[in-house]
Amino acid sequence: MLGLQYFSFNDLWSPLILALFLIIAAAYLVLVGPLSEQIKDAEPATAAQKIMFITGLFVLYLAQAGPFNLLGHVMFSFHMVSMAFSYLVAPPLMMKGLPIWVWRRIVRWLPTRQLSFLAHPIVAAVLFNGLFSLYHLPIVHDYVMLNFTVHRLYYIALFITSMLMWWTLLNPLPEGRQASGLSKIGFIFLNMVLLTPACGLIIFASEPLYQTYSNPAVWAEAMRYCVSGDSTALLRSFGGPAFFNFLSSAKEDQQVGGIVMKFIQEGIFASMLAYVFFQWYRKEKQEDDDDSYPAGGAGGAAQSGCQIMK
Repeated sequence: MLGLQYFSFNDLWSPLILALFLIIAAAYLVLVGPLSEQIKDAEPATAAQKIMFITGLFVLYLAQAGPFNLLGHVMFSFHMVSMAFSYLVAPPLMMKGLPIWVWRRIVRWLPTRQLSFLAHPIVAAVLFNGLFSLYHLPIVHDYVMLNFTVHRLYYIALFITSMLMWWTLLNPLPEGRQASGLSKIGFIFLNMVLLTPACGLIIFASEPLYQTYSNPAVWAEAMRYCVSGDSTALLRSFGGPAFFNFLSSAKEDQQVGGIVMKFIQEGIFASMLAYVFFQWYRKEKQEDDDDSYPAGGAGGAAQSGCQIMK
């Protein structure tokens, strides 16, 4: 299926990275479980938090080391699915999966005073969407895909900036500066707008933009970082990425990738928009009820009591 049968288990699942992710998952479960009982002011994570963190970790593994990583080197559309999983799906799940006491210690450990400006909503949105858009300029994308160290560093930078971007919407610290409901709604629309030019460039391009997915020689060189053995053997066996492309052409694959990325982004942010609006409406309604309570509640009862006493 999708040509995966032509690759080895090591190529598909990256056992060493899988082991690393399993160690991270085990360490998390120990930290927020038995170990939390021995830490001052710490509470065990709820079942929902554990499910969210482990799910986010699994999604990140699939995108960065599992089958989607390999497929993302073969077809551009899967590359965009991998990007969406890595920076729009995994970060919020992992953030929601960490208990408040863990976040307090992370914030205490980080140089938050010196770097707090990076978490400013506009700065965070521009940083993440700017890095994402820059990455998908053809000359930058092909260079990053062909240089393993740059590739990893760039992806780490994207992950960090995506966490900063999500912080505005999911800030788990009640004592921290919380954005208002209206500000969060505006922030969501800002992110939707900032990513549109990059997706538009990809969708409406008149020809394939990326040598990595259209030039067999460049593709084989990029595949060195996700397959074992001599990647040039792929050229002798399959001739290039077109062998694995079930779409009609590299151009169509590219267009589908841009559409998929935009749809996933719109779906996630539309869901977040509905959630933020509901939370904002409930908070405003609660505040209105609290403001009206003294006039008709305890205050009214006290006034009636005074009249009876008279």
